[in-house]
Amino acid sequence: MENLAAAERPLVYARLVRGAAATDPSARTLEERWAWLMAAHVVGQHDVGLHFDSHRRMLELAQEARDWREVAGQLLRIGLLPFGHLLGKIPRGNIGRATVGFMQAMEPPEAVQRLVDWATLAVRIPALSKPPA
Repeated sequence: MENLAAAERPLVYARLVRGAAATDPSARTLEERWAWLMAAHVVGQHDVGLHFDSHRRMLELAQEARDWREVAGQLLRIGLLPFGHLLGKIPRGNIGRATVGFMQAMEPPEAVQRLVDWATLAVRIPALSKPPA
């Protein structure tokens, strides 16, 4: 999400993370929780702190689901993350799951893009409703 202002990125990311963490985890299916975290990854991957946090959360969800392939994939991504940022090699739109290559640029799936768009609008609308100075 290169079109987010620097000040918007952490706010949009926080909304997506809150969606993934719903107060009652049983209120969302596992796939819904993954969709929220994938959306958070798409938004946060261009900021090293948010990027690390998204993979940490994905690792926790993979462990909770006992998806050992995903656990291994998240550990690999966490280990490679600093190098990607140092080299400026962050693939646009990558959803951060072990099911896609860690260097694969992509268009996020429609459900993930909808969540990104919703969170972005939710952050921007209050700013648009302020009266002019």
